[in-house]
Amino acid sequence: MTTTDHTHPIDPVRVAHARERLPPADATTRLTGLLSMMADPVRLRLIYALDVTEELCVGDLALALDVSEDSVSYALRLLRASGLLVTRKEGRVVYNRLAEDFPAPLRDHCLRQLMALSEDPPADDGVQ
Repeated sequence: MTTTDHTHPIDPVRVAHARERLPPADATTRLTGLLSMMADPVRLRLIYALDVTEELCVGDLALALDVSEDSVSYALRLLRASGLLVTRKEGRVVYNRLAEDFPAPLRDHCLRQLMALSEDPPADDGVQ
């Protein structure tokens, strides 16, 4: 018996309803991979910095984020491998930028709206 074999669903209509509307497993795997890239404070701040400045080199990113160049280099390597960043070389300097196909909803919701939400203190509605 697998975890999906059940002989007695309590509410087969709701089970069927849920199954029909669930995203495919491979889509959720891709999404969690993408979100895990943003689940690290250095990577998230790096993505945010590149979103607001267009492109920066490793040293400038380290200064902007107030972290070591090693931390930035490691984060950049992971983000490039995931396809979220691209580079441009000018002489000996390598500039990093968000990929053209960086998901706009991810930029809008994860970067802007969730960051704004994390900055705002919860409203005191007087209810205890």
